[in-house]
Amino acid sequence: MDPPFNEMYNTLLYKQITNTENNVPEVPFSFSVTAVVEEVELPVIDVSLLMDGAKKEREKCKEEIASASREWGFFQVINHGISMDVLEKMRQEQVKAFREPFDKKSTSDTFSAGSYRWGTPSATCLRQLSWSEAFHVPMTDISDNKDFTSLSSTMERFASESEALAHTLAEVLAEKLGRKSNFFKENCERNTCYLRMNRYPPCPKPSAVYGLMPHTDSDFLTILYQDQVGGLQLIKDNRWIAVKPNPHALIINIGDLFQAWSNGIYKSVEHRVMTNPIVERFSTAYFLCPSYDAVIECSGDCPAYRNFSFREFRQQVQEDVKKLGYKVGLPRFINHVY
Repeated sequence: MDPPFNEMYNTLLYKQITNTENNVPEVPFSFSVTAVVEEVELPVIDVSLLMDGAKKEREKCKEEIASASREWGFFQVINHGISMDVLEKMRQEQVKAFREPFDKKSTSDTFSAGSYRWGTPSATCLRQLSWSEAFHVPMTDISDNKDFTSLSSTMERFASESEALAHTLAEVLAEKLGRKSNFFKENCERNTCYLRMNRYPPCPKPSAVYGLMPHTDSDFLTILYQDQVGGLQLIKDNRWIAVKPNPHALIINIGDLFQAWSNGIYKSVEHRVMTNPIVERFSTAYFLCPSYDAVIECSGDCPAYRNFSFREFRQQVQEDVKKLGYKVGLPRFINHVY
């Protein structure tokens, strides 16, 4: 069932390697920070008020969403419109998919080629290794799937309802910036949005290996449904904090594209997943992304970032990961005119 982590990464796991090359780039600061000060509960927002609340309640809810996006880059939503039945069914189907033998998962044609992923092929040290496996599935793979299995039908429902929630939140955030709220309906197409099912197996070296490396998300926003095991951590006020799981909430986080589009007002915050020596962890994420040719135009009179297309951003991220072993992201697109 588990990917062959020990066989593939035996050298990294059990031998100390000293890299003496002078031209190896510095590992980002966040990769070396291991101390977690506290476990916190993210801001919790009742988004049913956007539809059912009186005018004052609706406006208060919108401000809470914008405030959390400015100050945290992460928040939780309750009464979000996705039923617990759908979420529980998604979890059950996800577990069944990951329980399949590794050879079957890695050669499955259920989704497009390359959808099943595990580990970190480019890892040259333990801190670049992600102890996890995932199905990274384009939305079109789900909606175009003619094989109506229990898994595909459950994914379709979860993805469709997550998509609706993501657009609602994105439109609120655009409105609070004073920008066109129909930008997302016009630019965020199904063929570039995707769903990712994650599994984090027990790890023999939890203090040395991440479940998922520190990173920011390369999208507008992410909707995450996680189990109650815990392990998600994020940076707040220059320190790592652990996110306390909430069984009634979905986690929302701002991505790089929203940070650029908002001229840095909304924060794309670095986050990671820690491993557990005993218990496996599951999560499912929906990513709201634009079409590849969509141009991300930074707002304001003094834009912090230059204009760039989503295609250009993705290509730069892929090049950096291949060359450096980690993503650089938005610093590559700083506007040096101002």
